[in-house]
Amino acid sequence: MSNLDVKPAPTVCGGREDVSAEPVHELLTARTVTLGESTQVRRLLPNLGRRMVGAWCFVDHYGPDDIARESGMQVPPHPHMGLQTVSWLHDGEVLHRDSLGSLQTVRPRELGLMTSGRAISHSEESPRDHPRLLHGAQLWVALPEAHRNTAPAFEHHADLPVVTGGGGLHATVIMGELDGAVSPGTTHTPLVGADLALAAGTDTRLPLRPDFEYAALTMSGEAEVDGVRLAPGSMLYLGCGRRDLAIRADVDSGLMLLGGEPFDEKIVMWWNFVGRSNEDIAQARSDWMSGSRFGDVRGYDGAPLPAPELPPVPLKPRGRVR
Repeated sequence: MSNLDVKPAPTVCGGREDVSAEPVHELLTARTVTLGESTQVRRLLPNLGRRMVGAWCFVDHYGPDDIARESGMQVPPHPHMGLQTVSWLHDGEVLHRDSLGSLQTVRPRELGLMTSGRAISHSEESPRDHPRLLHGAQLWVALPEAHRNTAPAFEHHADLPVVTGGGGLHATVIMGELDGAVSPGTTHTPLVGADLALAAGTDTRLPLRPDFEYAALTMSGEAEVDGVRLAPGSMLYLGCGRRDLAIRADVDSGLMLLGGEPFDEKIVMWWNFVGRSNEDIAQARSDWMSGSRFGDVRGYDGAPLPAPELPPVPLKPRGRVR
């Protein structure tokens, strides 16, 4: 999925000075962004008060939208660099095409994982004959220095491990590891992403790693996380230092749990690129506009997205925080 802001601002992310070493409750306010022809998303990361959670650097929540009489998601070919995209659906279908030649329909509770590495381009669209509802999340994971120039790849995993408990918890492990269950999705930093389905009456505690920072995103219903009730589309940053997390729900609810080891490296994120300097970003934009490096997405009925203009003042990250 693309960041379709016409004037995206460069964002410096990473480092540990903004990471809470202690458990906290920090409610993040979403920003509404139009994606494609008709889809509106709630952007929760990067946020004015929180840039990253572990290596998770971008989170959009969308739907549930009734698209029975609409085209649904229509995101033309666009580039990515230095990150992984994680596509996750509760309702609907998304057809993924990329410059590697991948063609895959991603369905609810299936993992669509694209590693951009040094460069890739892709498109995402609702199939012509699509289900009535569209509801999901699109997330990015920043690649560390050792892997940011790796070869691009696409993975599709329909069979993911599940953790159950608490008389109503059904947790699908999307990325990383949770309570001994390990996702088949490729990771390059210690992290976790899990989809928590909570039946009405669930009252449980989920084991966590105290060296990870965490956040919880409400997808549906109205769950209570560590005593804080969360409406759909809201995200609660939880900090580090937790060995478990209290979760309860009076009605059927859905959450996403995101976490990871705090990301030491400083990165610059602009449009659909993650780099380490303004020069990285400028070169990536130039390569996309000149038609080099990112490849072609074949089969999409439409033109690729042009890159926005770079801001007049370059932004450079500070050095790595140790």
